[in-house]
Amino acid sequence: MVWHQDTALPLLRRIDSDEWGPWSTKAGVLYAHAPSWALERVIALRVTLDDSSETNGPLRVLPDTHRVGVLTDAQISDLAQRGTPAVCTAAAGGVVAMRPLTVHASTKALDDKRRRVLHIEYAATLEIGTDVELVCA
Repeated sequence: MVWHQDTALPLLRRIDSDEWGPWSTKAGVLYAHAPSWALERVIALRVTLDDSSETNGPLRVLPDTHRVGVLTDAQISDLAQRGTPAVCTAAAGGVVAMRPLTVHASTKALDDKRRRVLHIEYAATLEIGTDVELVCA
């Protein structure tokens, strides 16, 4: 199980700023690792397509970690060792909302049941900062 934060956002164009990057392109969409102030303006909605349970690899989160900013791998590892994860299960059609900075992971499934999720990142506006515009990806 790999604990992590979601720190990349899809952007309309490159920004000349030390706050953003490294940069990558996925399926023709430009992405950059974002500063915490930008990530705090986004919420992820995870629409559950199949029932999730303790045995089919559910999402696990470390509560309140969305409040501590972008963390290093060492900081995430330390939090994961000290923290008590919450297990996020939902019935098919359910929605789990989380902030991208929430430290999270999914375990491997212990059974053969599907656990499909549609992950949608939502922001109130595509313009999240001066000269910073998200792209619908």
